[in-house]
Amino acid sequence: MNESGTLLTASELVAAYGSGELSPVEATQASLDAISERDGELNAYCLVDRDSALEQAKLAEQRWRDGNPIGWLDGVPTSVKDMFLSQGWPTQRGSRCIDPAGPWEVDSPVTARLREHGLVLLGKTTTPELGWKAVTDNTLNGITRNPWNPELTAGGSSGGSAAAVAAGMGELSVGTDGGGSVRIPASFCGIVGFKPTHGRIPLFPASPFGPLGHAGPMARSVDDVALLLDVLALPDHRDPSALPPPVSSYREAVRRDVRGVNAAYSANLGYVDVDPEISRIVLSVVAALDEAGLRVEETDPGFADPLDAFDVLWSTGAAKWLDTFPEGAAELIDQGLRKVWDHGHTFSASDYLEASAVRAALGIHMGEFHLRHDVLITPMMPISPFEAGHDVPPGSEYRSWPEWTRFTYPFNLTQQPAISVPIGFTAAGLPVGLQIVGPRHSDDLVLAVAKLVEEVKPWATDRPAAPRR
Repeated sequence: MNESGTLLTASELVAAYGSGELSPVEATQASLDAISERDGELNAYCLVDRDSALEQAKLAEQRWRDGNPIGWLDGVPTSVKDMFLSQGWPTQRGSRCIDPAGPWEVDSPVTARLREHGLVLLGKTTTPELGWKAVTDNTLNGITRNPWNPELTAGGSSGGSAAAVAAGMGELSVGTDGGGSVRIPASFCGIVGFKPTHGRIPLFPASPFGPLGHAGPMARSVDDVALLLDVLALPDHRDPSALPPPVSSYREAVRRDVRGVNAAYSANLGYVDVDPEISRIVLSVVAALDEAGLRVEETDPGFADPLDAFDVLWSTGAAKWLDTFPEGAAELIDQGLRKVWDHGHTFSASDYLEASAVRAALGIHMGEFHLRHDVLITPMMPISPFEAGHDVPPGSEYRSWPEWTRFTYPFNLTQQPAISVPIGFTAAGLPVGLQIVGPRHSDDLVLAVAKLVEEVKPWATDRPAAPRR
């Protein structure tokens, strides 16, 4: 924090390191203090390694003193979702079926790149078991809660990462997004969450959800997300579907002038029921973007809800993964996940191929849509955060989590870049997010439009309250 108590962004921290105003040790200690103060209530971390974090911070501090930092984010306190392999730390993925004894000898590409660039790894953040749903709770770690109101869910499945960043328990985090799992909690917790083009961030092991699986940076500013993407987008030979290195820096591309860019605004994709208060907040920001120079046209992208195809790909991926679990796992796993396991086995190879064809057709459809509209803007979530510990809002008509996340999974099917940006608060003081979607490989454009949103609707001074006493 600065002298006024405002949380600093990673970019501000690095500037303070360079000027000598702050050190990585001081920043890391502040993050660890925030974890001590807030995580007992929020439960965002499933593992914190204080000694290791401070040792990493001391090394970073020395590099800054020597004038030789090893990256744009050297010494910035960071966490990773407990879905990424991390040498020396268990990766239990929220499951009692995974032996914490390991051995844990390998870093995923995400964790390896963070280490190589000097970021300080604080620990691992919570996930629902195997990242299977859009809220964050499991029988191993318990319930993760929203920093703005701990009675409510942080969203999921990267809810631990979103809650940690929002509450100042680390400036950065990395999550996974197979159906909205970076963007949903980012919206619910009032931070930025970016799902880049599929393959932009290498994955190892491969996602069990196949073409749906992405990793994504999470932060309190668009600049920070762009900086972190520069680190995470570097290639790794273990992912055969990874894209080649980006041709330019995202930290520079984010400042691109997007006035005159053609944007489509869809209030509901043609089929989503959106809370009227959220609709009003989103529309006011869209109007401000149009006034700021974005050329906004209200139009729907013109596709039907692809939930059935998503269900096949998601459920079969989960079932195939769970088939590798030890005997007796069915009695230990989240019972909602067990239903997905059983459900996944009801589909045939023909069903999978048909769902894959729907996915491909939707990708082509959106490619053609973007010939006319550079980006698509939508609400991020149709509802506000609801009571923690439930998969759907209690008393609602929803039967499963995808039914209240209809703005997210279509763009996992199409593999397009999509970002959630905070734009304001409901009357109840809960964050509202805006989604920006671009054609595949337009990560730089999506970030630049998100930066304009940040300028039109600043949120940097909006922070969750201190814990209730």
